[in-house]
Amino acid sequence: MNRARRARIVATLGPASRAPGTVKALAQAGVDVFRLNFSHGSHEDHAAALKAVRGAELALQRPLGVLADLQGPKLRLGRFADGAIDIAPGHRMRFDLDPTPGDATRVQMPHPEILKALRPGMSLLLDDGRVRLKVGERTDDWADVEVVSGSKLSDRKGVAVPEAIIPVSALTPKDREDLAFALRIGVDWVALSFVQKAEDMAELKRLVAGKAACLAKIEKPQALKDLPAILDYSDGVMVARGDLGVELEPEEVPVAQKQILRAARQRGVPAIVATQMLESMTSAPAPTRAEASDVANAVYEGADALMLSAETASGDYPLEAVTIMNRIIERVERDPLWPSLMDAEHAGMDEHDVDALVAAARKAGEAQSTACVVVFTTLGGTARRMARERPLHPVLALTPNADTARRLALVWGLEPRLGRQPASLEEVTDDAVNAATEYGLAGPGQRILILAGTPFGAPGAANLLRLAHAPTQPKPRGRKKS
Repeated sequence: MNRARRARIVATLGPASRAPGTVKALAQAGVDVFRLNFSHGSHEDHAAALKAVRGAELALQRPLGVLADLQGPKLRLGRFADGAIDIAPGHRMRFDLDPTPGDATRVQMPHPEILKALRPGMSLLLDDGRVRLKVGERTDDWADVEVVSGSKLSDRKGVAVPEAIIPVSALTPKDREDLAFALRIGVDWVALSFVQKAEDMAELKRLVAGKAACLAKIEKPQALKDLPAILDYSDGVMVARGDLGVELEPEEVPVAQKQILRAARQRGVPAIVATQMLESMTSAPAPTRAEASDVANAVYEGADALMLSAETASGDYPLEAVTIMNRIIERVERDPLWPSLMDAEHAGMDEHDVDALVAAARKAGEAQSTACVVVFTTLGGTARRMARERPLHPVLALTPNADTARRLALVWGLEPRLGRQPASLEEVTDDAVNAATEYGLAGPGQRILILAGTPFGAPGAANLLRLAHAPTQPKPRGRKKS
């Protein structure tokens, strides 16, 4: 089951979609990676969802990725004696460490690290930006604030400090428990929420220890400032526009999205665009025209993947949401303008031999006589380099590792499949041409471009580029099914 598109689809599983039959239907409709949102649901729910994904993978004979999305630190205000207070611009009150329920004059800020980070003149955003405050006098134990905008403030509303780095770990005790569980059940990707600095991702990489790929969710302005260093420790990145849009002005979010996508492509790091892509389909069977344009624009920008959240987790039309997203992506990729946009930017050469070979493969693959490119990859590095070049011909990524195949399901333009580890140049050629014809990517006699490396199986050893032709009668070979 091949995709007729290059951009990938990530869908969140939840009460509306985690049943095995629904998971299989979503994968058939176009989902490449399934997201387990650890902000909701029990460990038992997530284990059952992952089991359903593996069942769909077996039935469809296509690798499917599973992404565990950790909740991250939630900074919240304390409680009010009456549950809420009315406020208006100019209203003044104090935030302090006293746990006594608050009133119109004061309320607890149960995060001393926030109070210590505040400075006079800073902005505070509460309740997803619905309430904006300005900091006045402060100490390490309290801060006086003035309301700039907002009309009501109630218990436990979220607090954001866009102008400061809050000295808290991006991994809470809950996250650490969830991470251990996610690795135990065998997820393929782990996403870290509210990343502020490179050290946050370095800590995640240390804990994961290679058992999954690590993805940074960019939803803090501070992360944008440290983006190159964060990408040094990231296998993937997400433009998490929901929380990013709380702390940035609305006009800054599209610019940030392009900045992140551009930086990720330069590194060959897969990038997901997420949040409110087809939000109205949570309760409606069709998207708004603005949402359709939003999805299309992300495809034009070269995003590796687009993500659905509530639309598939708890919405009324999960299958329809995936179907329409799939249709939008396919339509954009049929636009005569789209290839030139994909070809407009190419990354520099970090490892000159490998990158030069991959660039040559992309160029050779542009020939009309080429049916597809077959990449042999052990850990996925060569396949990701090929995807970074945005080749327009299908790219079949053959790997002996199931973990690698599932991680590559997130990457632009790749058709990952399991295959044996070839031991000779003859086996490389045989496996490539037979796989290409078996999966319908090349017809009898068509030309196939092969990218591999010797010694066979050595990570990052791509040094071989050759042409072959699909035989009229494919030879049988001992290749594992995906």
